Amino acid sequence: MPKGIYAVPVPENEPVLSYAPGSPEKAELKAELKAMRGKKIDVPMYIGSELVTTENKKRMAPPHDHKHTLGHFNYGDASHVEQAINAAMGAKQAWAELSWEHRASIFLKAADLVAGPYRAKINASTMLAQSKNPFQAEIDAACEYIDFLKFNVDFMTQIYAEQPESAPGMWNRLEHRPLEGFVFALTPFNFTSIAGNLPAAPAMMGNTVVWKPAESQVYSAQILMEIFREAGVPDGVINMVYVDGPVAGEVVFNHKDFGGLHFTGSTGVFQHLWKTIGENISKYKSYPRIVGETGGKDFIIAHKSADAKALATAITRGAFEFQGQKCSAASRAYIPDNIWKEVKDYIIEDHKSIKMGSPEDFTNFFNAVIDEKAFDKISKYIDAAKESNMAEIIAGGNYDKSEGYFIQPTIIVAKDPMFTTMCEEIFGPVITIYVYQAERFEEALELVDSTSPYALTGAIFSQDRYAIELATKKLVNAAGNFYINDKPTGAVVGQQPFGGSRASGTNDKAGSMLNLLRWVSPRTIKETFNPPKDYRYPFMEEK
Repeated sequence: MPKGIYAVPVPENEPVLSYAPGSPEKAELKAELKAMRGKKIDVPMYIGSELVTTENKKRMAPPHDHKHTLGHFNYGDASHVEQAINAAMGAKQAWAELSWEHRASIFLKAADLVAGPYRAKINASTMLAQSKNPFQAEIDAACEYIDFLKFNVDFMTQIYAEQPESAPGMWNRLEHRPLEGFVFALTPFNFTSIAGNLPAAPAMMGNTVVWKPAESQVYSAQILMEIFREAGVPDGVINMVYVDGPVAGEVVFNHKDFGGLHFTGSTGVFQHLWKTIGENISKYKSYPRIVGETGGKDFIIAHKSADAKALATAITRGAFEFQGQKCSAASRAYIPDNIWKEVKDYIIEDHKSIKMGSPEDFTNFFNAVIDEKAFDKISKYIDAAKESNMAEIIAGGNYDKSEGYFIQPTIIVAKDPMFTTMCEEIFGPVITIYVYQAERFEEALELVDSTSPYALTGAIFSQDRYAIELATKKLVNAAGNFYINDKPTGAVVGQQPFGGSRASGTNDKAGSMLNLLRWVSPRTIKETFNPPKDYRYPFMEEK
């Protein structure tokens, strides 16, 4: 069979469409939203070649209009998890042995399907299922996912191309095998791109996957499965099941062929899974790879030299885009008293102009939180702030779930830097601000570093380069993604690889080669052309 070293298409970040009035993409997206909203669907589990249905149907509804039914998905049990593992293991050998360029081709085709015929559909499903406005859906479900697929193919080729040196008389080679066993992908509701990347990245490297999406994201996850199937991902390579978390865990983490976990979700769940894997370590053929991106208590700290208007814009966008439901969303801010009044005026002015409602109305910047559980949790934090004499709500603070799970963007000013909402992850549209004395910048940096167990994203605003350098050094372990004079959200694949450490995860940097390296097991091959035929060495001679 002919062989070659193939150059893959050079990846470029997908341009973000504007959805401006009169644009063809706006008309197409509105038509797709209307069509998808107007029909009820029945979403099967995807196990091997089978589309599996059950008697246990779970309803899907838009968070901004929870009385409307989009359809149902088929809920499974432990037997379906076993079936998915069997399908993954059955597909493994053929998939692992498929030449890498054919795996690359499948996922490059998937990227082009997202960019073209599926763009409106994946964006509309994300708007309906996750209550994202058109821009947030576009940068997530379309652009970021296209970038993940195209850049990962390029990273894969770089990994395979890296080879060791060889001394005279020998040839050293390095190959990267997929992991032994299957990979379990456990994905969150908030990003369709993350939901697609967590199973696709290991699969691209030759692994087979059992994928459990968040129940509130199944509606858009099934579009991803449609794309995988049309792109040519073979049956059994990516299997998608909907089961209760503990039920899935009981099967997956007791299975001898469990090879790796690709996770995005809460810190508590991730720590529990890690503990479970550790307790079962003697059951596995290999030490499983554990890759996780979890929570954040992401910060903005301003120096006395900061540009007040730029800082205010970063607070509004960083805290309130997608209702603060980004792992990277700004959740706490430290602002010096010399610029506080100006910043306060700007953020309150911004707040008054924010329009809240359904993402199907394109004039809305702000939409609903994901479900009733999130709504209740976030509203309790707001109520506690209202009742405390250590905090003041200067904007927002209202909420209503009669039609959708709507919580106003809320700005709290805390008198105590250790106030609850300065410390605990809320995962909603709430930012807490602590105003510090402008001359106590270094003490404020210490607060930033020590207040939270998380270390995902953070930002420094300053026009003083010495202050920027000081913050960069003092906060070296406080954020895996650190921003200078920009909001702490919006990492771009290939530009700002994403991930944090401490309680925020394993920092394996989605959107970079580092993540893909976790899904392979290297093997070194040394070939000697003229091997020795006498065991004795020269040093053994006396004369």
